[in-house]
Amino acid sequence: MTQISPPGVNSNEQAPPQEPWNQEIPKKTVYYVSFVCFLAWVASVYDYTLFGTLLPVIAEDFGWSTAQATAVNTWAMVGVLIVCLLVGTIIDRMGRKRALILLVIGGAISSGLTGAAIGALSMVIIRSFSGFAVSEEVVNSVYLNEIYRKAKARGFMFSLVQSGWPVGAMFGAAMTALLLPVIGWRWSFVLAAAVSIVVLILAAKLPESPTFLAMKEVQRRIDAGNYEGARALAEEQEIEMPGDKAVGFKGVFTPELRRHTISLCLAWLFSWMAIQVISVLGTTVLVEAKNFEFTDSLTVLILGNVAAFVGYLFHGWLGDRIGRRTAVFGGWLLGGLASLALLLGPDTSAFVLMTYSASLFFLNGPFAAMLFYMGESYPAHVRGVGANLAHVMAPAGAILGSGLISLLLGSGLSMTTASIIAGSVPLLLAAFMMLGTRKVPAHTSEN
Repeated sequence: MTQISPPGVNSNEQAPPQEPWNQEIPKKTVYYVSFVCFLAWVASVYDYTLFGTLLPVIAEDFGWSTAQATAVNTWAMVGVLIVCLLVGTIIDRMGRKRALILLVIGGAISSGLTGAAIGALSMVIIRSFSGFAVSEEVVNSVYLNEIYRKAKARGFMFSLVQSGWPVGAMFGAAMTALLLPVIGWRWSFVLAAAVSIVVLILAAKLPESPTFLAMKEVQRRIDAGNYEGARALAEEQEIEMPGDKAVGFKGVFTPELRRHTISLCLAWLFSWMAIQVISVLGTTVLVEAKNFEFTDSLTVLILGNVAAFVGYLFHGWLGDRIGRRTAVFGGWLLGGLASLALLLGPDTSAFVLMTYSASLFFLNGPFAAMLFYMGESYPAHVRGVGANLAHVMAPAGAILGSGLISLLLGSGLSMTTASIIAGSVPLLLAAFMMLGTRKVPAHTSEN
């Protein structure tokens, strides 16, 4: 009996028994993917912000001055930048699920080995691996954009996942406040590694993105000589045929994407200068600029990140309604003004708590809209590379922010003035960089 090949499939191909890229993803699976991505981001942020939170304690243990401590952090960010450069290619070649697992493993290594550091050089090398942890949000951006492709209120759903930043920061600050006197700073990092191991176990059950599976199937059909079938599938799934358009780094600097890519990169660069100064080094800024005790600064940090959590949900919700690009612009503009009020205002507990909370609400919250916007603003064939290239500017901004504040402090400026120059002003610049990015088509965003 003669077998007839289905349309678009060469009879010599070993076609997959089913088409996973066309199967509807059950809500239960969407919820599980969201939950695991949320936990993965919490674990990553826990490790990343824990170093900044404990930096005053680590500096005291090693006998570093404030300028020396921020310099160590700066050189560590150089290593983070180098590691982050690898992630975009990993996402587009290995797949979204495997990339997530690899990055969580890298974060666990970073956490565990930090507790074994013996000095500045070893600390810089070890903390470089946290580049895997901080890049996990890029995987979330690409992966969830494709998992949520038929979901309503996609931006708000992503904001729930992205809110893992303030949750991870709060968790790290809370665990530090509770356990630091008992287990010390070294075992605090070992505990962070244990959290990542739990995430790895859960991540092993994640499905691969339907879009990535379709991309692999298109390539398989091309390799089998079935160009017609490959093109039909590419058109059906709204992905690019390999060879039709430039891919990789060249692909994100084509005339239609060049301005968008440059503006997005600068927005990340400037916003992460602010993240490094106002959020990651928050305890140091509060101690040095606002005359708070370290334990009191931890309390402000925890309460401020509660506000940041609400900020993520608010900006995710807002982005679904007014457009994610507009939501990010408005949030960072207000965040820059709030941080100026924090640094220039009185040192009273109530005022500092109010303005620091507002700063984190409008500094961190817009990233819920920003990360999802990045995924939808690039076509599928350069989605991983484009999102990661912009995101690489995060550690670059952290380097610039940390290096600049170290330079300013070393030149004799006060922490208040240094924080304004290295944190508040860059956040305002980040807001205006968003005006140069693309307006996403109406079927993916309301902007």
